[in-house]
Amino acid sequence: MQAYRASIFHLEDDPAITDGEAHAFHEDGLLLVEDGRILACGAWDKLHDEIGAAPVEDLRGKLIVPGFVDTHIHFPQVDVIAAHGEQLLDWLERHTFPAEAAFADQGHAEETAEFFVEELLRNGTTSALVFGSVHKASVEALFASALRRDMRVIAGKSLMDRNAPPGLTDTVESSRADMESLIADWHGKGRLGYAVTPRFAISCSDAQLEMAGQVLAEHPTVWMQTHLSENLREIADTARLFPEARDYLDVYARFGLVGKRSVFAHCVHLGADAFDRLAQAGSAIAFCPTSNLFLGSGLFPLETACRHGVKVGMGTDVGAGTTFSILHTLGEAYKVGQMRGEALDPFQAFYLATLGGARALGLEGEIGSLERGKIADFLVLDLAATPLLARRLPQARSLEDRLFALTILGDDRVVERTYVAGMERYRRG
Repeated sequence: MQAYRASIFHLEDDPAITDGEAHAFHEDGLLLVEDGRILACGAWDKLHDEIGAAPVEDLRGKLIVPGFVDTHIHFPQVDVIAAHGEQLLDWLERHTFPAEAAFADQGHAEETAEFFVEELLRNGTTSALVFGSVHKASVEALFASALRRDMRVIAGKSLMDRNAPPGLTDTVESSRADMESLIADWHGKGRLGYAVTPRFAISCSDAQLEMAGQVLAEHPTVWMQTHLSENLREIADTARLFPEARDYLDVYARFGLVGKRSVFAHCVHLGADAFDRLAQAGSAIAFCPTSNLFLGSGLFPLETACRHGVKVGMGTDVGAGTTFSILHTLGEAYKVGQMRGEALDPFQAFYLATLGGARALGLEGEIGSLERGKIADFLVLDLAATPLLARRLPQARSLEDRLFALTILGDDRVVERTYVAGMERYRRG
């Protein structure tokens, strides 16, 4: 048994739909972990008799929270983060596609994968839904790195059989063979999962999307991830390529790609009817504020999506996204809401980053909170990590105020330790 004494905070439900308190907070709390799972979580004065002979690590003054869940990020775009200029389609041509071409080299894929997973852990991300490049080896390298750390990583090779440079296109036949092999070798191994990954509708022929739907139907435990309604030019090009579809979402629906295990990144320009169809299908949205701002794509209507009953999680969307830090991303989400006249509640923000992300992936029974029996993915946050935080947080008059200041002022420096399945996988310094 491992015992940690600290302040503890986690969400037990979605605060946007719960009448009472949706969170649990213990100023002086105790977290008990055994065999990689949460044994108990609660107030010190109520639980300390359960410790027995186990040593207690005294972390008073720190805050323990669940590990963050990133529902949209691109592993092969690490080296083009903060690349200047252009909106989505031009940015892909100028920066992303040349960077992804390098992943034909296995050594490059393996070195980048090691950096990528370490950067996730340094920022407190313990679970992630990840795009690979078109190359099978890129996904294998990522899975191998995540498996060594027992991380919950779901990933897939990008499907692109048109509208991409030479060296970055596949075929219906080759992509099916690659996916079948990756699913057989990696899906369900450790905490890994496979996601069928059409890059976006523009990059896929009808035959490619049809094949993707077939693989999804034949393997009901895998996920599906893609982009939807991110950029106005992208939306116009999609309508031109698929004139028979009623809208962008319908393109995917026609090929059986809209379901309970589907996650659509962005959804900035969706209409009310499309949000309804996503909710009815049980699909989820990855909200990616830093990339939406960086590429000038638009402002995601979070309140509208939630009002229609769509599951939403947070996505950093590196490399168009400008940070690996979910904390920093929450601060940008608040600013997006402000531009729309919708101030994001800090409890809702932490929900999106933890339990909301877990629900978006259908993994709320496994991760996302510190409830008994769940896998012990958690963080130790340093509330005095910077001089400004050390000055600001003692002035906070409520838990809400403390959490809000963390989302606005916090970043990777706040994450002192990251635990994955009860094992310390990162410690600052």
